[in-house]
Amino acid sequence: MAKRKNYRAPVDKTPQLRINERIRVPKIRLVGNNFDKISEAVGKELEPGIYDTREAKRWADELALDLVEINPKAEPPVCKIIDYQKFLYQKKKKEKELKAKTSKTVIKEIRFGPNTDEHDFDFKLRHAQKFLEDGAKVKAYVFFKGRTIVFKDRGELLLLKFLQELEDYGAAESLPKMEGRRMIVMISPKKKGK
Repeated sequence: MAKRKNYRAPVDKTPQLRINERIRVPKIRLVGNNFDKISEAVGKELEPGIYDTREAKRWADELALDLVEINPKAEPPVCKIIDYQKFLYQKKKKEKELKAKTSKTVIKEIRFGPNTDEHDFDFKLRHAQKFLEDGAKVKAYVFFKGRTIVFKDRGELLLLKFLQELEDYGAAESLPKMEGRRMIVMISPKKKGK
């Protein structure tokens, strides 16, 4: 008879904040921008400051909101009286916006041989210009196959000529260097708006 594997639900690894009854410290620092609403429900004027945890939980219950621990490492822990589900939604929305704004670096590779002729060189040069205009980095390399390794100087001259032709579009991060059977140079695009 075959053994049956135990199913485990995927574990959410994002740190969850403690809310309501899970907050077990005697005093908390209450912060937020809804103190006028809390003061109205409680019947007395409140300001950001240190309060008894049970009292803050009661105020949250009266407003049908949650007491959420924002910073547990502070002394005393920092809490807010807010709608927890709405808070999580807004947090996720902000993270999504930040992720959309971050730019991803694209690296395009262009390969040469040590004996690349002029036509091939021009063809690859036009591709590199287009890549750099689009904002991608270009990794150009000369691959030495078999006995062509003796033509290292040709490969270096080829890459230096390539860099010189691309001066208006991008700048080399370093001079050509050997890595195994390849001589490599990385070219970063020039910033737009200059």
